[in-house]
Amino acid sequence: MTALVLAEPEAAMRSFLERQLRSDGFDVVAFASPELLPRAAAPDVLVLGDPDALEQMQVPDCPVIVLGHADPQAKVKALARADDYLAKPFAYEELVARIRAVLRRCPPRNDLVDLGPLFIDRRSRRVVVNGRDVFLSQKELALLVKLASEPDRVFTREQLLRDVWGYRSWAPTRTVESHASRVRCKLAAAGLGGWIVNAWGVGYKLRPTSG
Repeated sequence: MTALVLAEPEAAMRSFLERQLRSDGFDVVAFASPELLPRAAAPDVLVLGDPDALEQMQVPDCPVIVLGHADPQAKVKALARADDYLAKPFAYEELVARIRAVLRRCPPRNDLVDLGPLFIDRRSRRVVVNGRDVFLSQKELALLVKLASEPDRVFTREQLLRDVWGYRSWAPTRTVESHASRVRCKLAAAGLGGWIVNAWGVGYKLRPTSG
């Protein structure tokens, strides 16, 4: 069953959509604001009823459909971060069709990352190294998941700031470096030394090794 998070500030609209989407087979969790989403939420799709919320939130690693007013500028702005935009008022059937369309376009997300001695369960936020739990903060886990999504690919510092922290400008910061250092130390303490690699002047990558 598709896990759908609905963040809609209008109570009547939220109640209607929650009821209808459940009747159409979606596993729906509804909130008035994306700020109320639990940190561990890992939906398959997010329906966001407040376009302005995109500016304040970290966009989750799933398709995002924005419900907003028929304003071309607002639509263009939202689509810089979201996958689809549906103007209000809309036909419910069109919303369902758009949800299914974005799910078809996006490959199924695998919440289980298995890299031999390193195992990550994104839904339960569990990281296991050589059979032992490794405890990471929210952002440390998000960084590790991002690097593990494509082992051996170098992610630039700007990509990581955008995708993990939601930064939209590149002011000087040591955020990536400090988090990468802590993740590297925790993995090394569990026996995975050398897995977090610094590509000097570019960014970071995850390189599984035997060391």
